[in-house]
Amino acid sequence: MFSLGSSHKFFLYDSFCDMRKSFEGLCGLVISVMQRQPTSGEVFVFLNRTRTHIKLLYWEPGGFVLYYKRLEQGTFAASDLNKGELSWSNLVLMIEGIQVVKSIQKKRYSLT
Repeated sequence: MFSLGSSHKFFLYDSFCDMRKSFEGLCGLVISVMQRQPTSGEVFVFLNRTRTHIKLLYWEPGGFVLYYKRLEQGTFAASDLNKGELSWSNLVLMIEGIQVVKSIQKKRYSLT
């Protein structure tokens, strides 16, 4: 079951990752390159060079969870990052293969 949601913090690894890495290799990248703790409850996102594979590393009580998706065609879109941090909505768009070219948010008016 996919147990991630908007309450989690997501961090994108800022380089490309060898997708042969498993839990220990990805934890090593989190500690040495990203300067974070893999058991912090944050979610770490890794892409391969061609952006056709994505891995999400997450610590939950009881152990690590590794989510892995490989695209049959197309690539995962690179999103705008805030110092490596990725929002839940941008992650969902990236995983679903949706790329936002232009976004306009209209002001809401209340009739009270």
